[in-house]
Amino acid sequence: MKNGFLRIASVAPVVRVADVDYNVKQIISSVMELEAKGVEIALFPELCLTGYTCGDLFHSAALLDAAEQAIVQLARFSANIGIAIIVGAPRRVEGSLRNSAFIITKGQVHHVDKTYLPSYNEFYEKRWFSSADKEQRCENNVFEIAGAKIGVEICEDLWAPIPPSCNLALNGAEVIFNLSASDDLIGKHAYLISLIQQQSARCICGYVYSSAGFGESTTDLTFLPKTIGCLNGTVLTQNDHSDFCKAHTVIADLDIDAIRRDRMHNTTFADCAHRNGCIPAQMNESASYDIESLPEYLNVDPHPFVPHSEAGLTKRCVEILTIQECGLLSRLQAIGNPRIVIGISGGLDSTLALLVASRVLRRQNRPMTDIIAVTMPGFGTTGRTYANALTMMKSLGVTIREIPIAEPVMLHFSEIGHSPEIHDVTYENSQARYRTLLLMDIANQTGGIVLGTGDLSELALGWATYNGDHMSMYGINAGVPKTLVKFLVCHIAQDPSMSEELRRTLLDVVDTPISPELTPPDENGNIAQKTESSVGPYELNDFFLYYMLRYGYSPTKVFILARKAFSETYSIEEILKWMRVFYRRFFTQQFKRSCLPDGPKVGSVCLSPRGDWRMPSDASCRLWISEVDEIATMCGLNSNSR
Repeated sequence: MKNGFLRIASVAPVVRVADVDYNVKQIISSVMELEAKGVEIALFPELCLTGYTCGDLFHSAALLDAAEQAIVQLARFSANIGIAIIVGAPRRVEGSLRNSAFIITKGQVHHVDKTYLPSYNEFYEKRWFSSADKEQRCENNVFEIAGAKIGVEICEDLWAPIPPSCNLALNGAEVIFNLSASDDLIGKHAYLISLIQQQSARCICGYVYSSAGFGESTTDLTFLPKTIGCLNGTVLTQNDHSDFCKAHTVIADLDIDAIRRDRMHNTTFADCAHRNGCIPAQMNESASYDIESLPEYLNVDPHPFVPHSEAGLTKRCVEILTIQECGLLSRLQAIGNPRIVIGISGGLDSTLALLVASRVLRRQNRPMTDIIAVTMPGFGTTGRTYANALTMMKSLGVTIREIPIAEPVMLHFSEIGHSPEIHDVTYENSQARYRTLLLMDIANQTGGIVLGTGDLSELALGWATYNGDHMSMYGINAGVPKTLVKFLVCHIAQDPSMSEELRRTLLDVVDTPISPELTPPDENGNIAQKTESSVGPYELNDFFLYYMLRYGYSPTKVFILARKAFSETYSIEEILKWMRVFYRRFFTQQFKRSCLPDGPKVGSVCLSPRGDWRMPSDASCRLWISEVDEIATMCGLNSNSR
């Protein structure tokens, strides 16, 4: 494996029923092409050497002899290539015939017999074959190839109540290969995809599937080629049925590191193995990495928190908003339905918090005036954000309070002896803390709670003023990454009940540069302080955060994935620069996350100190920063460019 990725191929060749020589030639031709593409394991369908639909010919000595000779031919062929081949063929054993998978690598041949033989509806395999021996132990059928542990099951095995792949996975198999010959019926393909996804997710494994295609007999059934690669419940690749009369091949880079991390993290997996008498294989050491080798057959999403399709994004927005609303509604009811106090800046995060709060009060049939929205213009407030804040509050019908903070903050500067001409961290944080003081006191005054607005990405970077905007009574956006916030606001903006003025305002908020607005605007009155100039692009930070927390990847693996994902967006220098900033900030700002207010978790990545991320505030970032520096050196960058 390179960089923890196993390159696999699933092939559904054109076959000729009972023409073993022809079928072997097709397999060898495919394998030679796949080896040139760096494939390490190639999977072919069930009984592909003979064809699945041979019927009573399976008991013909001529056909069985030819199949055995073909296995010998493939074994000889494999001795001089670096790719493993998995093919299906009948196997004679102890006076019976088995439907078998042959794992052929470096001249060696292993076999696994089919456990469950369908003999219902259109299937009658028990007419020709016997099931695998009961003593066929799963731990003996886990093979190590190319640094990964694999297991094999055959077609119907997947459809059984307890598929063999369950025990194969519990005994250490990281990738399951399924040789199949599944005919096509209305609705069956969608059901099959669901089965593969669920088995891959349940077993925390890769699942590679190949099913017989064109050339099989159509006396009663039709076989469309099906080649599928899945990882941890996600379909990575599958073929298109539109051109069904040719061979179909898909290639994927399976992330074995992801499987190993998830199995280690999900302690139920090991518990289940032990309770079922399985012997989990020893976890391999971390892969060695080559930063120049990118996963060619893996689509690395630059925005892992954001679904690709419009339908998927809409569904994600609905789910998140539902979770946020449920969380806030439950909290309000638990503490006597107090008023809600929110600081409104005209920025993305406070806009989302205000919208969620208004939706919750609408559910409760409470007046919108129970939301006390406070705008607190200061030294950096621009006309654009100020106007947007006022428009939103007026359109929603909430209680509006405007409290300029420049004068009291200037008095505070005088009290502590700070020059207002020095726009440093004291200048900025004094404003943030004063705003929080106002919100907290207004909440006391009105019998309300302060609703926090900071998002997941800001928590990761510590981009919040300690005991300032860092603090609230409930952090409604604590589980939402910055790259998703704008889509949530845009989704709400499409509500048909919304006024056109409010819709335009929300869309303008989305287009406004992200800024805390704590330093004065430029000479044209526009935002001068851009957050991403200080902490880096949020799409990069969210990418780093996802792969660091979701999979526990090292900086090198994250860098390799980032290079693939952002090859046309950021240079190597830019990626490494912001990686260094990310790791430094993530470690040094843990003290802020250790005392976060409550807030709803909405996704698999969360930083709550009570359930999702527990890390000492004194942890050193040296290992991570040193690794980033080593990558920079390997890329030929000197210290001045880091």
